[in-house]
Order: sequence, then C-alpha cells, then structure tokens
Amino acid sequence: MRSPLLLLHIIAGTLGMLSGFVTVFLRKGSRQHGLAGHVFVISMLSLSASGVYLAIMKSQPGNILGGALTFYLVATAWMTARRRDGRTGMFDWGALLVVLSVAAVTVTYGMEAAKSQTGLKYGYPFGPYFFLGSVALLATAGDVRMLVRAGMSGTQRIARHLWRMCFALFIAAASIFLARQQVFPALLRKTGVLVLLSVLPLLLMIFWLIRVRFADVYKKRVTSSLNERRSANSFA
Repeated sequence: MRSPLLLLHIIAGTLGMLSGFVTVFLRKGSRQHGLAGHVFVISMLSLSASGVYLAIMKSQPGNILGGALTFYLVATAWMTARRRDGRTGMFDWGALLVVLSVAAVTVTYGMEAAKSQTGLKYGYPFGPYFFLGSVALLATAGDVRMLVRAGMSGTQRIARHLWRMCFALFIAAASIFLARQQVFPALLRKTGVLVLLSVLPLLLMIFWLIRVRFADVYKKRVTSSLNERRSANSFA
C-alpha cells in the first residue's frame, strides 16, 4: 500500500515543481496561466496529502506539519483566486482552525527542541519549527483579518493568492532540492544550483508582490490624474 502511494507522491511532486515554475512565469490571468495553475493545485494537494499520510505511517510529526501547512496554503490560495466576490464562508473558518492548530503545535515543538539536550525534536532543530511556525502565524493573522473584513478584493486578494502559492512551492522545492541533495549529481550540489532552485520561489514571490503593489499605485495615480483632467475640462 505504501509503494503506490509513494509513487503518487513522487509523480505529484514532479508535476508540482514543473507546473509551479511554469505558472509563475506565465502572464497572470491568461488561459495558459489558468491551465498550468490547475495542474499545480491538483499536484500540490496530492503531494501534500500523500506526504502527510506517509509521514503518519512513518511517525514523522515534523513532516506531518509541513505537509498540512502546504495543503492549507495551496487550498486557501486556490479559493482566494476562485472566489472573486470577496465573500467568506465555512471553508475559511475551517482553514483558520487548521492553520491555527499547525502554528500552535509547530511553535511548541520549536520551543521543546530549543530546550532539549540534543537541540532536536523529532529529528529537527528549533530553526525549521520556528520558521514554519512564523509562516503559519502570519497566515493565521491574514485569515483573521479577512474574516473580520468579510472578504478581500483588489490588490489584497491578488497578494494573498500569490504569496501562498509561492510559499507552498518553496516548501516543496526545499523538500526536494535541499533535503534530498544526495539524489542529485555532485555537479549540481557543488555549483549551488540546488540552493538556487530552492529559494527561487521566494525570490519570485517578492518580485510579484512588489510588482502588484506598484502596479496598483500606478493605476491609482493614472485614475486620479484622469479624474483631475476631466474635472478641469468641465470647468473650462
């Protein structure tokens, strides 16, 4: 039973990596971007769900938390893009409970790892726990803010979709290229290509968030300028 699931996990991870990088570089809103995004979402949900199940079978709590956070990020990012009316629902409340639980357990494990004699908790030091825990807390704050405001729209909705998708891609990339460097040729390990591929989703995330932000500012300035000109012409 584990072998077919492991095969699914590997195939989903491969498709997730390829479709994820393709989606990031395609023009946002295009048909190609949507198709590649659908492949990415299905692949990443399959990857994280199978990863959580395998981690449960192997008693690896750290991987369970990482897989659960990845599943949450992809699912909420997909829902953010799909729901264009800015409303909220039971899905968002359930997602908030999931990420809040992940954040609490992850931070707790990080504190226990920091206090332990070995500096480890289930094979991981406190650093990765606190890093993922801080991301989970950031996502929790975003969910609370969205629920209080009864939805998101415009630039905020786009930014929420972007950073969650990109960070999920980063988790998957780091799990493959950093955690399993031994399966790659020595040349790739020595040249730092694996490290670059791991952090590339974060670099792309920063680039797109800045671009979205400045594009919104530019549109507002253009709109304000046009309104001022129309107002001036009306009084002329």
